Formats: sequence, structure tokens, C-alpha cells
Amino acid sequence: MKILISNDDGYQAPGIVALYEALKDVAQVEVVAPEHNNSAKSNALTLYAPLYVHQAANGFRYVNGTPADCVHIALTGLLDYRPDLVISGINNGANMGDDTIYSGTVGAAMEGYLFGIPAIAFSQTEKGWGHLDAAAQTARDLVLRMTQQQLVGTQPWLLNVNIPNLPLEELKPMKVCRLGRRHTAEKVITMDSPRGDTMYWIGSAGVAKDDAEGTDFHASLQGHVTMTPLKVDLTDHDHLGYWAQTASRLAAGPAAQA
Repeated sequence: MKILISNDDGYQAPGIVALYEALKDVAQVEVVAPEHNNSAKSNALTLYAPLYVHQAANGFRYVNGTPADCVHIALTGLLDYRPDLVISGINNGANMGDDTIYSGTVGAAMEGYLFGIPAIAFSQTEKGWGHLDAAAQTARDLVLRMTQQQLVGTQPWLLNVNIPNLPLEELKPMKVCRLGRRHTAEKVITMDSPRGDTMYWIGSAGVAKDDAEGTDFHASLQGHVTMTPLKVDLTDHDHLGYWAQTASRLAAGPAAQA
């Protein structure tokens, strides 16, 4: 089995090192990750600046770009083979609910999925790398079970997995969940630069709005490892009919005068 690993915290992050160490004896593992932290870069690709690939002393390769850049470059020229599985993480903090839209961790995994390769994004639910060994062991066990059930290297799928920061023996069984929802993010933070210009910092994520039973928020708070299958199709299928009728009315009516 051949596995490509990436992340959004950067190639030196404890999470990616722990993931590599957990998987290196069960597969041929290649790491191609961002040079620096690229949290919240989603699926962004760098199109108007050159990208460079360097190799660290531990063999990891790193790119001066986004998580999606790393996977894209790896799959379109850097590697001389096609991986059976793309794994992103282990992220320093949760990627649940609306966070998955912005997540660079999910973005790296999604890039693999878009190339037709099964992919998993792993995150810990709290920042700080507490009980990272348990998270890495959880990731390893899941990959092994999937391999035994011949789920790897077949049809593409995309999974988002969040692991509570708990000792291995305290982690509750995995639950398949839907994504929850958050309230609007906190207010932007402003401050003056040394030259007197106003600087803006994006505020922190809002609290959970929908954390009902069945959501990733709810299950993780109970100590469960959560798994959410994701898809890329953003089409609002439930309202296609409504918008078809609306578009017909808009086309038939007179255009408003400026």
C-alpha cells in the first residue's frame, strides 16, 4: 500500500510527524506538506507564483504553498506512482461543522479525492496536541481495518475524522455523523500597526449553533471519534425545481430600468 500524507499545519508539526511514525511500517509513506502553517486555506491553489519543493533532513518534502498545492504537485509530477490513499493531518484542532469548508486539512484530502483517490482528513478536537499518541494510533487502526476490508485503492471516497484529545482507552467507539453548524464568527479584531495603519484580524469561530444528537459536535463532546463522509457537489438538489420555475419567470418578465 502506498500512502501520501499532507497537512495544513506545516511539515514540522507534531501531528504529521506522529501520523507518519504510526503508518510507516504498514505502508510505503510519502510526506509532501506545506513549509509553513496554512490553516483555513481550504482548496486554494497557487496559480500566479512559482512553487518550490525542498526535502527536510527526515525525508519529508515541503512546498512553499497551500495544502492543496502539495497534494496537487505530488499527484501530477512529483511522485512517479499513484498512491492508494491520501491522508491529511493530524490537525491541531477540530475540523467539524462549517469549519470543513475553510479547512486546509480537509482541502488537502479533498484534492486527493478529486484525483479519484480515497482520502481521509484527521483532526484532534482540541488544540495543543494532547494525547497525540492516541490519535495517531486511532488513525493507524482505521487505515488497517479499511485495508483489511479492501476499502483502500478502490473507488474514491472522502472522510472527515475528528478524534477527542483523550487517552486511547478512554476514546469511545467511532460514530458516523453529519456536520453540525456554527453561529456567525466573532467580530473582527482591529489594532493599529507601528505606522498608524489599521490592521484587521479575523475573529474566532462562533459557538456551535446545531450540535444536536447525530452531529459531529455532539458525538465528539461525548468522547466519540467521529467520521463524516463528505462530497464535493455543492448543487442544491432539493431546490433545483424551484429555481427552474423562478428562472422561467425572471426570463419572461420585463427587465427593470436603471
